[in-house]
Amino acid sequence: MEATQEKLPTVHEMTFGDVTITRAVELVGSVGMTPRQFFPDSTTEVWEENEDWLTPDFLIPSGATTMEHTCRVAMQTWVLRSGGRTILLDTGIGNHKERPYIPSWSHLDTGYLANLAAVGVAPDDVDIVVNTHLHVDHVGWNTRLDGRTWVPTFKNAEYFMPSEELEFWNPANGHKTVMGPGAQNAFEDSVAPVLAEGLVRPWTRAHRIDENLVLETAPGHTPGSSILRVSSRGEEVLLIGDTLHTPAQIVAPNFSSCFCEDVVQASSTRRKLFAEAADKNILMLAAHFGGHGGFSVQRVGSEFALAEWAPFERI
Repeated sequence: MEATQEKLPTVHEMTFGDVTITRAVELVGSVGMTPRQFFPDSTTEVWEENEDWLTPDFLIPSGATTMEHTCRVAMQTWVLRSGGRTILLDTGIGNHKERPYIPSWSHLDTGYLANLAAVGVAPDDVDIVVNTHLHVDHVGWNTRLDGRTWVPTFKNAEYFMPSEELEFWNPANGHKTVMGPGAQNAFEDSVAPVLAEGLVRPWTRAHRIDENLVLETAPGHTPGSSILRVSSRGEEVLLIGDTLHTPAQIVAPNFSSCFCEDVVQASSTRRKLFAEAADKNILMLAAHFGGHGGFSVQRVGSEFALAEWAPFERI
């Protein structure tokens, strides 16, 4: 497959009807795992056949063979402005968090808030925070450290969280997960404090935020994983969260990450989204894509292929 990224103009912001979308980046770089480690059921052939267009935005050449390279991801927030409100989709890893099971994410000190400011967002300006699911790298900036206390970073915002996620990740409920005990810290420092302040708005199945934005469940990666559908003045885009973690999953939607709770359901969700996006020519923006951040797909028989990258500036 030939990448089209060099042929596209790049933009800092996209407009879909009455909605604008920008992105604020927290971190981008190696996830510290090879393709096989990140996607245990993936095949060498798929990675080798597609290495040319996955490198360097999604694969970092760091080994003698394709399967010894490391996967590259972005931690970022999609910033939407709709109906006069500012909405943040996912909030990254966060600063000063204790992450004993992911040492590279412990006690970070990034310029995330400065990056938000660079796209015109101050914490007190945020009206809504959407956590597509409650993994550690999607809730971190929900809170910040004030002295020795975790307090909401966006104190004027409503935090929309799927009800299934709140139930599943609450350590008091004792669910076993592929994440092991590492999820407990994230719930305690990044979810519980906003619950305690009464800022959380649980939802289930689907929830309309406004006339342009609808949250929809897209389970598999986690039980309550969700996507955000933007539909305004005849234009549509899907912000698909962790439905996929690498564009290699476009050509091999059966590959699931090692962090997916239900790999069969995750694959089914991907295929369903790809089918709709291909038939309607809908752009998709992913939570962890570096490069241009998003893509469109086309059908190739019963499977799918990359059609075009989003025109966002590469990171």
